[in-house]
Amino acid sequence: MGGLTLFGTPLAFTAPFVLLALAALPALWVLLRVTPPSPRQVAFPPLGLALDLAPKRQTPARTPWWLLLLRLLIAALVIVACAWPAWNPLPASPGSGPVLLLIDNGFASAGDWEERQASARETLEAAVRDGRPAAVVGLAQPAGDISPGGATEAIERLRTLRPVSYLPERAAHLPTIERFLEQNPDSTIIWITDRTALENVNTRANDDFATRLRTLAGERDVEVRGTAFPAGVTLADTANARDGLTVRVRRADPRATSEGRLRATDLKGLTLGETGFAFPPGALETEARFDLPVEIRNAVARIDVAGESSAGAVALIDGRQRRHRVGLVSGAGADTASQPLLSPTFYLTRALEPYAELREPRGTVSEAVDRLIDEQATVIVLTDVGVIDPRTAGRLEEFVRRGGILLRFSGPRMANSDEAFVPVRLRQGERTIGGALSWDTPRTFAPFPETSPLHGLPVSDEITVSRQILAEPDANLPRRTWATLTDGTPVITANRLGEGFIVLVHVTADATWSNLPLSGTFVEILRRIIALSETAGPTDNGDAVVTTETVSPQRVLDGFGSFQSPPPTARPVARGATERASMEHPAGFYGANEAPVAINALAPGDRPVALDISALETTVQPLASMQNIDLRQPLLLAALVLFMLDTIISAISGRGRRRVRPRAAGVAASLLLVGVVIHGGFPLAAPAHAAPADKRQLPTISDVDRQAALQTRLAYVITGNDEVDEISRAGLAGLSQELSYRTSFEPGDPVGVDPATDELAFYPLIYWPVVAERPMPSGTALRKIDAFMKSGGTMIFDTRDAWLQNASSDASPTAETLRLRQILAGLDIPGLEPVPADHVLTKTFFLMDHFPGRYATGETWVEALPPVPEGEPRPARGGDNVSPIIITSNDLAAAWASDDFGNPLLPTVGSDPDQHEMAARGGMNMVMYVLTGSYKADQVHVPALLDRLGQ
Repeated sequence: MGGLTLFGTPLAFTAPFVLLALAALPALWVLLRVTPPSPRQVAFPPLGLALDLAPKRQTPARTPWWLLLLRLLIAALVIVACAWPAWNPLPASPGSGPVLLLIDNGFASAGDWEERQASARETLEAAVRDGRPAAVVGLAQPAGDISPGGATEAIERLRTLRPVSYLPERAAHLPTIERFLEQNPDSTIIWITDRTALENVNTRANDDFATRLRTLAGERDVEVRGTAFPAGVTLADTANARDGLTVRVRRADPRATSEGRLRATDLKGLTLGETGFAFPPGALETEARFDLPVEIRNAVARIDVAGESSAGAVALIDGRQRRHRVGLVSGAGADTASQPLLSPTFYLTRALEPYAELREPRGTVSEAVDRLIDEQATVIVLTDVGVIDPRTAGRLEEFVRRGGILLRFSGPRMANSDEAFVPVRLRQGERTIGGALSWDTPRTFAPFPETSPLHGLPVSDEITVSRQILAEPDANLPRRTWATLTDGTPVITANRLGEGFIVLVHVTADATWSNLPLSGTFVEILRRIIALSETAGPTDNGDAVVTTETVSPQRVLDGFGSFQSPPPTARPVARGATERASMEHPAGFYGANEAPVAINALAPGDRPVALDISALETTVQPLASMQNIDLRQPLLLAALVLFMLDTIISAISGRGRRRVRPRAAGVAASLLLVGVVIHGGFPLAAPAHAAPADKRQLPTISDVDRQAALQTRLAYVITGNDEVDEISRAGLAGLSQELSYRTSFEPGDPVGVDPATDELAFYPLIYWPVVAERPMPSGTALRKIDAFMKSGGTMIFDTRDAWLQNASSDASPTAETLRLRQILAGLDIPGLEPVPADHVLTKTFFLMDHFPGRYATGETWVEALPPVPEGEPRPARGGDNVSPIIITSNDLAAAWASDDFGNPLLPTVGSDPDQHEMAARGGMNMVMYVLTGSYKADQVHVPALLDRLGQ
């Protein structure tokens, strides 16, 4: 608390100048000593007036001293209360030597920075009280010599310490900490940590820091303060995909924030969209998606987490992640275009579709180019276009000068033309194996030159070129070459024209001249080229892009995620940088506003993890500081009590104090009481926003129920037998996987439910493997199951004993069958029958005549259909009613269970080699039957319809 601390005691005043009013108390003493006589009430009768003219007693001219002290005390209490006093007890300070205070001030500490500063400030104020020197070290600051000074100076140093937009490099401070401890062997070490590190990046360094700090501390105890777990979330790995703008949300601990909202803004701070995110139970990572038009997505410059004040909860986006509009124009004929594998644009579409919005207009080359330019394409790709008419060439030149990219692929038409709109001069004809300019064997790619924007991409020896168009050698050719073959022949050339580029690939866009389009390098080459449409920088002699070009910081983030001016320590970054923020390169935008480069707190692939401090052999102390006691309320309450006492004394005293009436005194006391409650917030009454005591609280919704309500899932009853429950889960997971592959239904992960406690209404189908050894379900569970089946749900009871029933020589029921009969006895079950051959269940998705599982000999039972007159065809189902119960003994889940690749986990019992397939089909029929009802019942009319069509 700011203000005045009284003589080093815990008593402090926020408004100490109000205490100057205490100097007026002597004047108040003088004024209160003199009390003028009050007027008396005299009866009107003349005789009484004449007799009582002379008063029988004199009114005292002075106030009693004890009443005077009471009133002065009331005034003093009010003055002191207006000075806003507080009692700030300081913690005990262990040891007697200098205090070394280490503070993590990376972005992970921004969320509760005030609490961290309060804890550190109390430690330093205790050092001031004890007369101990102190030193404050921000572990995210540059490492420097540590020298103990006055604790007051350390407090000033603490006030200037702020969170930064990167994680601290703790290990860099170890040498200076070691020197400090050698010079001050009796020092006390306190570390206020955010408990955050990065997986595969800082984890080892941070573990070394804790271990080495333990070694350096020797016999000293290291006090560690922080939170129980890293509570914030971070954003990384943004991608402007085909179906939306995605961002990965990560957390370091499952107990941290489980859900929230993301906000997307442009460079001016205008909100462009919002979306939510939620972590599955126990998950450390989830994905959020913004479903926005591509034009709006391309304008997004920043994504942040609502309510999170941390640079780690901010993802900056630059032109490299914008989704470009790419136009494809082919010079091939209609016969080739109609055969996808022979069309040059087929491979381009497959390579660019995940990263760009593709347009492939119909018509002539001139018409297609005009349409693409009018639609504001950023990249135009021409495949084997031999000749470009002058008008179209003029429009293309203007398009490139404004910053567009013209990407051309070679082919037979270009090889036999005299095309001039290319980056380098070309020889007519192509170089082929066995031709005039031939190779003995196909050539492979050489590593990309350092002056090429493709530098750094991996080159596989399996990429070969068997035919290409050659460039005429000249002085400009080396500077305009972006890729070469191993013999030095240019295979990708480019020329800067205005703000854009003309790029030529000297092979075709299909696999006829090279297998480059079949490789992953082809995709990365195209991504690098289309990204140049908005991030092209200065060139070397006007031709080749220099990848070592640097850009200066423009606006950077502080640790709280707010933009600010770059600090003096900020240094330029390379234009193609994808590094994480650091001390020299804080998070923010670098370069010009037209094409900024974004540096984020986390690099792609970074994952926050909880910091391991087990080497320190200590527990983490909470950040909670000593409770500050606000003294205004008790002081005002004491003044109120004394004022009421004074009022009562004045009301009941003699004639000289009759000037204050009891009723007026009560009103004044009440008004003062209300003022104290309003001013000081004294909790004499319930808050205005408090809910009535008799109002019922709405029940909370669990995460499992929320997810089941948002996405359809299959469920199974948890029996308590771990083996059976695992087979049930794997079986429904395998069935869900098959449904996703073969139908338009994409269910979520299966859920295990307890009928006695869980809500069943969210699940259309529940699978119950009957286990004889488990106790009978409770009455509550049976009532909920009965309500579930009557409200439209379907329950599959599987006794899993078909093999035992066939192997048994007698007709006695198995233990599972007996247990099922006991369960059904407590339910309102309709009449049952084996699945008829014409039942909707046999034709919902696949045509089935039986429903096998791990066993194929068991019978499947459903609700009996109503009887029909003899001789009439039996309807498949009347209405859309679905059987609420299905009973089988074929162990369905064991046949459905499969791994991630669809391979069965358990063998089947039977002679049919396709039993797993038939079991999966039967399961899909059951799910589709439950979800869609008896829409296939109309097939009963097919013979009549065919007969009518035949007429």
